[in-house]
Amino acid sequence: MEEVENKKYITVEELKEHNKQGDLWISIQGKVYNVTDWAKVHPGGDIPILNLAGQDVTDAFIAYHPGTAWKYLDKFFTGYHLKGFKVSEVSRDYRKLVSEFSKLGLFEKKEHVTLFTLTSVAVMFGIVVYGVLRCTSVWAHLGSAILLGLLWMQSTYVGHDSGHYEVMSSRGYNKLAQIICGNCLTGISIAWWKWTHNAHHIACNSLEYDPDLQHIPVFAVSSRFFSSMKSCFYGRELKFDTLSRLLVSYQHWTFYPVLCVARVNLYLQTLLLLFSRRKVPDRAFNIMGILVFWTWFPLMISCLPNWEERVMFVMASFCVCSIQHLQFCLNHFAADVYMGLPNGNDWFEKQTAGTLDISCSTWMDWFFGGLQFQLEHHLFPRLPRAQLRKISPLVIDLCKKHNLPYRSLSFLEANKWTLRTLRTAALQARDLTNPAQNLLWEAFNTHG
Repeated sequence: MEEVENKKYITVEELKEHNKQGDLWISIQGKVYNVTDWAKVHPGGDIPILNLAGQDVTDAFIAYHPGTAWKYLDKFFTGYHLKGFKVSEVSRDYRKLVSEFSKLGLFEKKEHVTLFTLTSVAVMFGIVVYGVLRCTSVWAHLGSAILLGLLWMQSTYVGHDSGHYEVMSSRGYNKLAQIICGNCLTGISIAWWKWTHNAHHIACNSLEYDPDLQHIPVFAVSSRFFSSMKSCFYGRELKFDTLSRLLVSYQHWTFYPVLCVARVNLYLQTLLLLFSRRKVPDRAFNIMGILVFWTWFPLMISCLPNWEERVMFVMASFCVCSIQHLQFCLNHFAADVYMGLPNGNDWFEKQTAGTLDISCSTWMDWFFGGLQFQLEHHLFPRLPRAQLRKISPLVIDLCKKHNLPYRSLSFLEANKWTLRTLRTAALQARDLTNPAQNLLWEAFNTHG
């Protein structure tokens, strides 16, 4: 540490030492802040701060916080500035784009997407209830199950949107929308979603830090998982044992069938978190919401005339909603992966490398919830989904300017890419005795 012209400076190496629980420093625009105590009450959870502590986090801070958040930084200022602080050209252009969007008011222009979506969810729920309780035809029950799957998808999109920005008129109503659309209607806790989703955004496609890639023993998108690496998110070893090798060896065949029952895992993950010793924001409200779901859903199923139709109803609704699970996989499984965390000067690069867009017509935006523009969403997570298609050309231009990948595939092509990635890893899992071939594949598919 040194003092120059009444300014105290800290080196990059010294800042890196403050990256542990109980000692968390970050740099924003070259000013160093001590956020050790703030991490405990941070609205986005402690994971983002723990993952990025000890480095400059300007781009991540800009991506996730509105302009009003800057005024709260002063109380965390250590008095130090980061020595040799420089901004890359990519980051400079990215920040300029965020500033332009703010001046245009795009972050506030949510239009009426939430109103329309919530209305459609309410209508669909009414039709599902009517179809189950008032109709006797098995086709009516099947149609109700299909509609329930679509309802879950649209409800999840509202929960997702409300987790990134306020979709309602106040923070209280926004939280209510999260509990209703997440916990009550889908059975998946918004607290669990925030915990994993924030980590995913911060460390997009990091094999060690992104929970959305850590699916051992069922799936592995990279042969790096074969060495039983430690998950820095879950804090445990992802053991690649005999069972894992067997399942991964055939993952390109089991991929779609597993997705059809993937909700079961999400229900389990929700319960494991809510009844764990981990600090969970609004734990009581989350549990109450889950109880609402596990009251109406079993009751609805019990109203069906026989067990055959009950199984059909559950599986049909799960299969329809699995399209959404598939979409999330398509956005990332076939993209580039890396080890470790992004640093202050490659935030934009890591987001572009780790995401794939799904091209579709405008009239299909409702079906994909705007998340077909996955890169745009990752770069500007606070931007309402109604604006993602509009700003896409600007993102494309920025990627071209800096020679960064912008990949937009058709739904069919994205499936092909994903299956190709899974098949490659599956074949490698069958031939663990040939490390040279595995390393060659990694050289073309891993950056960082």
